Amino acid sequence: MRMHLMKARTAAIVAIVATIGLSSTVACSKIGALKGMMRFKEANVAYQRQDYARAVELYEETLQNDPSMAAVYFFLGNSYDNLYKPGVREPDNEEKLAKAVENYAAAAERLTTATPEDAKLKMLSLQYLAAAYGSDKLDDPSKAEPVIQQMIQLEPAEPAHYFALSRLYEDAGVYDEAENVLLLAKDAKPNDSLVFMQMAAFYNRQGQFEKTIAALEQRAALEPNNPEAFFTISTYYWDNAQRNVQLVDAEKRDNVEKGLTAIERALQIRPDYMEALTYKGLLLRTEANLEKDPKRQQALLKEAIQLADQAEELRKKKAAGIIS
Repeated sequence: MRMHLMKARTAAIVAIVATIGLSSTVACSKIGALKGMMRFKEANVAYQRQDYARAVELYEETLQNDPSMAAVYFFLGNSYDNLYKPGVREPDNEEKLAKAVENYAAAAERLTTATPEDAKLKMLSLQYLAAAYGSDKLDDPSKAEPVIQQMIQLEPAEPAHYFALSRLYEDAGVYDEAENVLLLAKDAKPNDSLVFMQMAAFYNRQGQFEKTIAALEQRAALEPNNPEAFFTISTYYWDNAQRNVQLVDAEKRDNVEKGLTAIERALQIRPDYMEALTYKGLLLRTEANLEKDPKRQQALLKEAIQLADQAEELRKKKAAGIIS
């Protein structure tokens, strides 16, 4: 998920840097800062070429000529951030991260939401600032918290901000607060299936299986025609039946039955669902291990083998391009 967010942010930056030059040119022209305007254009070219060392020089020069250009602080901070090497404990490298934080904070403070470009850059500044305080960089959650809170204030309907704050609290061991933030995310966007997926993952990490399933079922209710929603429920039931050593056989059997009910729903929607066929076989094998009647046990194992063969045949057809 983090990689997905980083790619999305990079795409947003590329789109902005391609359009921001014009509005900044107008601002520079009004105050007569021709040299600043020229350096800014050159800096953007270096930035787009990923020549971040050169971009730093040119963005610094731009601000020396016109410190009012709020957008420049973000690009300067991001250039320093790209030059920073995680895990390298050298003064020069750590100074790059400090400069990145300083400029992200300056951008977040100076940028407004008057234009779509500025609003996007302000949010990106906050996102990258929060990431700089993350465990793989400065590891300072106390400073990340108010930044994420500000992100929520700016975009109260965006679940991703709540997820970030919830994970921050969870990593700090403040589990009640982590859950409360996820409930706020549900209130903010009650029809977003991703919210319920995040809730399910959180409850599963906390060992709260009933709440995990409840969240997954709420997700499935939002997506009644999505086979993956029901398939996911079945995988959680199978995993619980297999790995939860506290369950007695009757409870394991109950998990298997509910898992099979969910997987049948998935296969009704999509009969050629290869992964669902595989997991149905796994559920049947688990049921066989709980079965006392040898004939019934063998019948379950035979069906499981047939399902595995069916799934393998589908895999071969997909690999050969016969089916999509």
